[in-house]
Amino acid sequence: MGFAKASVRDAEVAGRRVLTRVDFNVPLAEGRVEDDMRIRAALPTIELLRERGAATVLVSHLGRPQGVDPALSMKPVGERLAELIGAEVAQSPEVVGGRAAELATGLDDGEVMLLENSRFEPGETGNDPELARRLAELADVYVDDAFGAAHRAHATTEGVAHLLPAYAGLLLEREVNELTGVVSSPRRPLVVVLGGAKISDKIAVIDRFLDLADEILIGGAMCFSFFRAKELATGDSLVEEQGVVLAGQALEKAERAGCELSLPVDLVIGDRLEASAQRRELDGVEVPDGWMGLDIGPRTAAAYGESIADAGTVLWNGPMGAFEIDAFAAGTRTVAEAVANAAGKSVVGGGDSVAALRQFGLAEGVDWLSTGGGASLELLEGKPLPGVEALLDA
Repeated sequence: MGFAKASVRDAEVAGRRVLTRVDFNVPLAEGRVEDDMRIRAALPTIELLRERGAATVLVSHLGRPQGVDPALSMKPVGERLAELIGAEVAQSPEVVGGRAAELATGLDDGEVMLLENSRFEPGETGNDPELARRLAELADVYVDDAFGAAHRAHATTEGVAHLLPAYAGLLLEREVNELTGVVSSPRRPLVVVLGGAKISDKIAVIDRFLDLADEILIGGAMCFSFFRAKELATGDSLVEEQGVVLAGQALEKAERAGCELSLPVDLVIGDRLEASAQRRELDGVEVPDGWMGLDIGPRTAAAYGESIADAGTVLWNGPMGAFEIDAFAAGTRTVAEAVANAAGKSVVGGGDSVAALRQFGLAEGVDWLSTGGGASLELLEGKPLPGVEALLDA
């Protein structure tokens, strides 16, 4: 099943202004970009537009500002982008308005400008039609390359796409193809590795892949909802209470489905979620009072690693434990190493899993690292993404 939306490859952009929604929601430290992965991910689309003679007007959100917040200005992002493309990037002090329009009108073919943080405008998250209209006035064509924001119906992701000829950027197109390919045409066996804190965040993915995958490997704090559903002791572990019923339903469905739902068989526990915590390896999964499960154990990690090594396709979303703390990072590291070294196709669905791979220096070994956390989950669940649906059909 190929991508069903019109691609920037097919857009007439020479001599035209192209409003391009990118996902430059990157971490900043001391006024500089700390991690430029998302900026780099957008470079192929930006370079294509430059080479084809477009005047490119970039727009992105950054963080969650409550009104205008100088600490979340796009200025450091524009400076880093200029370094990466080796060309000046004009920076607008506003999202829309007289100065933004003046800079956009003055762009020559092949030049690039960056609007200020779209969330400085209160109408952005509310998908305000007036803000969308003012954005559309800046350009002749719209390109959406912000997969990480494609699940949000905002003015810059969905509203403006109805007002201009709207195309998918190269990153957005690749993201959709890679993630939907896991569902529609995986090489077998298909192994899905899911972790993180809340089963409610992942239950729709679990439910869908119980019908599609050969094996689902569960880790992270979400496993304690499953253990509670099986009436096992969880001690002081993080348990999402409303997730216990969901976990029980998933266990029942797994018994009927042809998919194996694997839970940890041993754990690493601590007396608190801190670097100074006491650490114990638990040969089993019943957590004593006063302790909390903070990682999968070595036997579980080894078994999960073997399943991943034998996979034709592996999809990973969510860490196996509190990997930010060295004492509880081993399980996530073992899974990350297995995914990075997998002989089959490896796809990692954004968020903390990508952060873990980068922390361990393993990101280069993965076939596809998604830039979208929530967007990748919703796409894998089978939900339509507003930012994709609004684009022209192919």
